[in-house]
Amino acid sequence: MFDRIKKFFFPIVLLICLFVILSALYIEHILSIPACKLCLYQRIPYILSIIICFFGYFFYSNKIFIYLLIFAFLSSLFISGYHLGIENNIFTEFSGCTNENLNTTNKTELLESLNNYMPNCKSVSFRILGLSLATINFILSIALTLITITYLYYEKNR
Repeated sequence: MFDRIKKFFFPIVLLICLFVILSALYIEHILSIPACKLCLYQRIPYILSIIICFFGYFFYSNKIFIYLLIFAFLSSLFISGYHLGIENNIFTEFSGCTNENLNTTNKTELLESLNNYMPNCKSVSFRILGLSLATINFILSIALTLITITYLYYEKNR
């Protein structure tokens, strides 16, 4: 049974990560809902996971790829947890999250900054089943971390 799981582990995780990235791009570019800085940062671990899974599939005898996946999903968990904390007023926003468009006095600077509008990290502009995308990413990161740790456990005890 584990041999069958071992054969499909990396392709399934790769497809999940690819789906997450494509969904984020669809929401941002097709539905025209701008992403905040933390939303953009949350994509980085998934992009790294796609690369790790690609190489892990061909070199699955090396456990370093499983450890790298765990690290990537833990970093995704940390970023999405921080974003979720900002949305729920648990943490304060870092300076890169706030939008300072209204603090300028020059008209051309104001118009230029409006063209480069990036929402603050506290506002939730899109929900699925009442959950923000940061919440969904937090839950997904927990699940992927636990699945990868479980896979590593069975790989070690085999």
